[in-house]
Amino acid sequence: MSGARVTGSFTVWDYVVFAAMLVISAAIGIYYAFAGRGQKTTKDFLIGGRSMTAVPVALSLTASFMSAVTVLGTPADVYRFGAIYAIFAISYVFVIIISSEIFLPIFYRLEVTSTYEYLELRFNKAVRILGTLIFIIEMVLYTGIVIYAPALALNQVTGFHLWGAVISTGAVCTFYCTLGGLKAVIWTDVFQIGIMVAGFMSVIIRSVVVQGGIGTILNDSYYGGRLNFWDFNPNPLQRHTFWTIVIGGTFTWTAIYGVNQSQVQRYIACKTRFQAKLSLYINLLGLWAILACAVLCGLSLYSVYKDCDPWTAGSVSAADQLMPYLALDILKDYPGLPGLFVACAYSGTLSTVSSSINALAAVTVEDLIKPYFKSLNDKKLSWISQGASIFFGALCIAMSAVASLMGSVIQAALSIFGMIGGPLLGLFSLGILFRVANPTGAIVGLIFGFAVSLWVGIGAQIYPPLTIRTLPLNLSTAGCNFTSESPETNWTTAVPITSTGGQMQVSERPAIVDHWYSLSYLYLSLLATLVVIVVGLIVSLLTGGRTQNINPDFLLGRQDMSSCDFLPRSKKEKKDNVEVLNWKPYPPVDEGLDNPAFNQVETEFPGNKYRPHT
Repeated sequence: MSGARVTGSFTVWDYVVFAAMLVISAAIGIYYAFAGRGQKTTKDFLIGGRSMTAVPVALSLTASFMSAVTVLGTPADVYRFGAIYAIFAISYVFVIIISSEIFLPIFYRLEVTSTYEYLELRFNKAVRILGTLIFIIEMVLYTGIVIYAPALALNQVTGFHLWGAVISTGAVCTFYCTLGGLKAVIWTDVFQIGIMVAGFMSVIIRSVVVQGGIGTILNDSYYGGRLNFWDFNPNPLQRHTFWTIVIGGTFTWTAIYGVNQSQVQRYIACKTRFQAKLSLYINLLGLWAILACAVLCGLSLYSVYKDCDPWTAGSVSAADQLMPYLALDILKDYPGLPGLFVACAYSGTLSTVSSSINALAAVTVEDLIKPYFKSLNDKKLSWISQGASIFFGALCIAMSAVASLMGSVIQAALSIFGMIGGPLLGLFSLGILFRVANPTGAIVGLIFGFAVSLWVGIGAQIYPPLTIRTLPLNLSTAGCNFTSESPETNWTTAVPITSTGGQMQVSERPAIVDHWYSLSYLYLSLLATLVVIVVGLIVSLLTGGRTQNINPDFLLGRQDMSSCDFLPRSKKEKKDNVEVLNWKPYPPVDEGLDNPAFNQVETEFPGNKYRPHT
């Protein structure tokens, strides 16, 4: 491949395909927005009336955190560091088992609509507020990355101004989050996961044709060192090894699937606990499919550009632009397909960002405003929530500027879930698994865990690990045709920005940098979780944790550990296993108008079928 080659450009058909994706997504939201006005309760509007079945919820779970970050970031990571990323397939298995057998039963049985309501039940209001504030920080940072990633793709393939794309993306999503309810979000995700797979497959199939078969791609990848699946180095400072991905990846993704509001809200919308668990296990198949597509795209990237790396050659300004560059390169003779790939990168972002902004606004109103301003009627709360949606939309756009400075979008996203999601995972685990944990221990443990994870995470951003820890693989420009005076200066066998500059500063780096700050980003969640649990238990024991009276309904019990959901049971057993507890901390109020921004508002309980006996 020549460095001087000219890739294609967006045609009318590409814009038509891209626009069609946007229109269909918006149409689904608008349909359910109007359909929702005819529903009688906010329960129908916000959690789908707890009537959803496993398959659409499973696809929605897959789409939620498989946005442009995955479409652009994962192939670029495989291109630079190898297919060891595929080991996440093992991590996903443990994540789904832990989420479905430990966290889901508690949230489903208590029928919480905000996971932070559980923290008030188990501990107190202060713990709930602290957890809510940390969640807001986490989702604002993550959403900034999600907005930035597709804008990067649009900038590469269409020439659209990068920050113009960022602002327009954020503006569209901020508008979109005022439409529809949870059903709209789920069915939009179902459509968009199809677009994502179609975009991936268009690139994979065309790459196989261009390279003369899948065998050529695998052969090139093998001799280029990309098929590095089995690295069993136990060193926790190594960026990606079998152990960092399986152990660290499990904790990182459990913080997403186990306790993150965006995911929990989806699977508790299922009509039964069996359907909720089934949705998680079906979602596992979706995670594997998306991961396989992303890894194959990364290997295709290397096979096509093994002799002329576009990043080193200066054809793209960031590694995360490699996928749209490849799509425009190999699909330029097929009008509409480059547009399909950009739609692929963009589609997951719409629902992810809109639901994130929605969740942020709702959690703010539900957990930070409503309990303290009980005189506010539903109409005023509606205005406040819509204002909060606009505020968080603007804030997430601003945070995308920070995302542009964080390097790889996939590493940045998972680092955020490790640094900030890790302490929350530790907090919920402390409450669900340990009877002696008390509010004092929970607060102190959360603060310590949050401080330690931020210390390591921010330190790693200031002092990036050396290449001996990240192990970027060789990239070549030997096959490029440069027109510069010194073509040899472009010859490189390593990723730029990691070669000379970092080595020159080794002597100036503090000792702590190459040990503590070089911890693999995937271990941030494990570190934070362990700190929260250990510190929380110690403080709880020192402050009377053994003597407190804890409602056993707020702990993981035998009824939650049932492995027999798939076996026939009596009606009485089924009823007892999904018993909904009447725990509301303050009297119910008239819900008033259906408002899509209240994704976590308290809703009416189901009928007497699930009420506890009095």
